Amino acid sequence: MSERQTVPAAQGAPVSKETKPRERSDRGLRNVDTGTERPAPQAQKERDRPWLMRTYAGHSTAEASNELYRRNLAKGQTGLSVAFDLPTQTGYDSDHILARGEVGRVGVPIAHVGDMRRLFQDIPLEQMNTSMTINATAMWLLALYQVVAEEHGADITKLQGTTQNDIVKEYLSRGTHVFPPGPSLRLTTDMIAYTVSHLPKWNPINICSYHLQEAGATPVQEIAYAMSTAIAVLDAVRDSGQVPQERMGDVVGRISFFVNAGVRFVEEMCKMRAFGRIWDRITRERYGIEDPKQRRFRYGVQVNSLGLTEAQPENNVQRIVLEMLAVTLSKDARARAVQLPAWNEALGLPRPWDQQWSLRIQQVLAHESDLLEYDDIFEGSKVIEAKVGELVEESITEIERIQEMGGAMAAVESGYLKSRLVSSHAERRGRIESGQEKIIGVNIFETTEPNPLTADLDTAIHTVDPAVEARVVASLRHWRDTRYQPPFNHPRPCKALEKLKEAAKGTDNLMEATLECARAGVTTGEWAGALREVFGEFRAPTGVSSAPVAVPAEEGSAMADVRRRVDVTAKDMGVGKLRFLVGKPGLDGHSNGAEQIAVRARDAGFEVVYQGIRLTPEQIVDAALAEDVHAVGLSILSGSHAQLVPDVLERLRVAGATDIPVIAGGIIPNGDAEQLRAAGVAAVFTPKDFDITGIIGRIVDEIRKANKLDPLEVPA
Repeated sequence: MSERQTVPAAQGAPVSKETKPRERSDRGLRNVDTGTERPAPQAQKERDRPWLMRTYAGHSTAEASNELYRRNLAKGQTGLSVAFDLPTQTGYDSDHILARGEVGRVGVPIAHVGDMRRLFQDIPLEQMNTSMTINATAMWLLALYQVVAEEHGADITKLQGTTQNDIVKEYLSRGTHVFPPGPSLRLTTDMIAYTVSHLPKWNPINICSYHLQEAGATPVQEIAYAMSTAIAVLDAVRDSGQVPQERMGDVVGRISFFVNAGVRFVEEMCKMRAFGRIWDRITRERYGIEDPKQRRFRYGVQVNSLGLTEAQPENNVQRIVLEMLAVTLSKDARARAVQLPAWNEALGLPRPWDQQWSLRIQQVLAHESDLLEYDDIFEGSKVIEAKVGELVEESITEIERIQEMGGAMAAVESGYLKSRLVSSHAERRGRIESGQEKIIGVNIFETTEPNPLTADLDTAIHTVDPAVEARVVASLRHWRDTRYQPPFNHPRPCKALEKLKEAAKGTDNLMEATLECARAGVTTGEWAGALREVFGEFRAPTGVSSAPVAVPAEEGSAMADVRRRVDVTAKDMGVGKLRFLVGKPGLDGHSNGAEQIAVRARDAGFEVVYQGIRLTPEQIVDAALAEDVHAVGLSILSGSHAQLVPDVLERLRVAGATDIPVIAGGIIPNGDAEQLRAAGVAAVFTPKDFDITGIIGRIVDEIRKANKLDPLEVPA
């Protein structure tokens, strides 16, 4: 909910109910009989302060991202939202084997304090509100930010911003988790306790239901899972003994949320009102917070990217506007910060011009419309009140169910939350494929005029120079070799890393040891590697095996036909079942698409091998050979397909397994898709290919072709 300015009451004597002649003065309407004046309508009330306006940005290198930030601030952006690349998010240095193809693609690589210096060069951090989308390595990035702010001469008690730091949703949807749930919760707890005392204006955690909706969450699931995460975090902080009970209000007051707003903007607006009511109730009843300001539901939003389409991408503009209205129209549930995706994000990385367009959408609403001149325009609506009440009731029921399981962390480890999301997403995909849920340009009104915005697809998106990775890796190695020398003269990092490991083995707050590592020039991979030694790593449940059937194989249906083709092909090849490996190479943790393909292939009669995220090409090929699979499907949304897919093809060739067709899926530009097919990929699927059952049928065709079997006739 946004902070609002107090509006003074209009001064002067009350105006008679009788009709009186009036004349206009320079200051307002004048009652001729009484001589009193009342303000003109436009002067009756101050406008609300607009929300923080951000664009989610960062790419290639710290220097290039710094230039982009300063350009965006000059255009009227009022806060920064930093996107980090996947190696930074998952605690690897840019030269790690898993980082190959991922460096600088979905965000900026930050390996050490030198990179952070370059990222914020000439940006006054004491005056800035900086959001950092970072989770498993949040403590590390906040430490680097604080050290750079100190070097700027900033008063760190004035630093304002947010670290996302919500690890639960990483296990469920985004996939950048590193450590097991227990140690991860400890990192979050230590960071919250530290910021309350040292960075009192910082939001140390931004509980993020955004990616839950991307993974298929219904509004009820989005509310319930986010609130269950908040309960787990607040319980951990309270029980840690690091924050006295009388300061728990300060903890609650600095917790913020990051939500998703879909195109069903009435329902989404009601969801935000329900969020606020439930948060007020939980913080008052469970934690005894009396101050209503500390109980305020404070949230930022990025509107939905899941609903952005590759087909007729110009339609994404109106989708983005409708989604923004859901979190701005209602004053009593208005976001404090908004960032909008660009119209072309289903095609690839947006260009600066595309991001400017999204910023201008916000600015037109805030500065040209009269939205900010009124109190809540939905107050008293029976329709809104009924929907909010329904969402509150159903969400509380689900929160209580999760608490009975032992809370959010237990529900993560058991796989309950993940399986529920996979099921919800499968149901949504089924509704789209059946036409029950309509998407303009995708499954209805598909005819279109030529689009001048995408006439040249290769220039309609931002591309990262492949040479960037080599430059970043070289810079990192130079840092490691020279960090002890002038002008930086950092101390040797080994002592700082040993102190970090000792603190991790004990119960000390990890933030101080992390700050010492930052000042010693330690790298991201070294910091995370030290904690991996103590905490270990965690592979989250995939939710695939327990997901129910979403598209039944009813007689005469497309699914029934695909099942028949799977069975016939298995018989023709003399095997009990066709085996299909779904692989996620590299660090891309967006597993929703891979999970839906795996579930649908299972329902079509395949034996599916899916080991989850974060695998090297070598591991994927080893699994394909060990499981004797008949096809390999690779899902990549981060842009690393150009390097990782050919690597898988080459390893299969060397192993003599050229009869295993490789299928690629993800956000793959046309030019890249042509190159992949030329390299030997059997088929390429992108977001425009929404018919998952049809994709499974195509995989069967490719298996038959690779094994020199005659094509099967498709029923008329």
